Amino acid sequence: MRAVVFEQYGQPAAVRQVPDPSPSPGGVVVRVEATGLCRSDWHGWMGHDPDIVLPHVPGHELAGVVEEVGPGVTRWRAGDRVTVPFVCACGSCAECAAGQQQVCERQTQPGFTHWGSFAQYVALEHADVNLVAVPEELAYATAAGLGCRFATAFRAVVAQGRAAPGEWVAVHGCGGVGLSAVMIAAAAGARVVAVDAAPEALELARKFGAVHAVDARTASDTAQAVRELTGGGAHLSLDALGSPVTAAASVAGLRRRGRHVQVGLLPPAAGAAVLPMERVIGWELEILGSHGMAAHAYPPMMELVRSGALRPDLLVTAALPLDAAPAALAAMGTAPGRGVTIVLPQEPAAI
Repeated sequence: MRAVVFEQYGQPAAVRQVPDPSPSPGGVVVRVEATGLCRSDWHGWMGHDPDIVLPHVPGHELAGVVEEVGPGVTRWRAGDRVTVPFVCACGSCAECAAGQQQVCERQTQPGFTHWGSFAQYVALEHADVNLVAVPEELAYATAAGLGCRFATAFRAVVAQGRAAPGEWVAVHGCGGVGLSAVMIAAAAGARVVAVDAAPEALELARKFGAVHAVDARTASDTAQAVRELTGGGAHLSLDALGSPVTAAASVAGLRRRGRHVQVGLLPPAAGAAVLPMERVIGWELEILGSHGMAAHAYPPMMELVRSGALRPDLLVTAALPLDAAPAALAAMGTAPGRGVTIVLPQEPAAI
């Protein structure tokens, strides 16, 4: 198969012919019809993830068709249209038994713990626990984002953040996960303040339901701007970018008893995030993490997508062939682009 491969961290990747994957006894091989280009992939390429062994194929946000199943798989067969959470759970540890597969103790992650979906085929573990059916009416390019960015934002806003109608929700960083959070929070009846340094991203945030937009290039203090726009601070604030600056600003922009959810990755290479813990104590703030969403939790989100209440298809702003993926991956560090970029590994490419 053809796949994007890198042999050194931070050095140019290339499209090469590599061996086809085979399914494990409880796993499947999926023909990748669409895969998202995510900032997490860039972190992996830069060497910020200790699980990656070189040479490596990135990519973790995918949708496609089951090509081959292992002998232990009972719920899926060749030809099924599927996506998968980026956290592939083992299904048998204590966290999985409690229904918290997104923090599985023995999780695997395509594109991190093993070769990923910037390829024509990808192997996925524990298929009966992890695969999610994709309805026929949902395009692969749309479904790919449901494996990471959109599902991650959904759980961060709805489950961890507990966004309620009429509340103020601030979203710091309006890339793919941030714009997803804006759309989901607005659909939940919240009033959204979007914060970003890119005018195009703020324009999309307004399109997807933000009532205010804060330009981080011109605002001397984004947290203060959020507090002023919301009449005292956000009830819920999310750092969807993942940087010490945006994490601290998200917490500082909360009102008393507000809730901060950290969604964007904060790898050690980015530096330590210094949070105003004196305010966390005095104002009884909540500091929460959010790490994807378990496969069994997908049905409510999928129903909202089917009904048109949520439109992840509108987030897709670019589609690239596999040969363009190496350059696009490298550019994520300085020019992440607007909306969601999808890579189409099959030829001829079709979304």
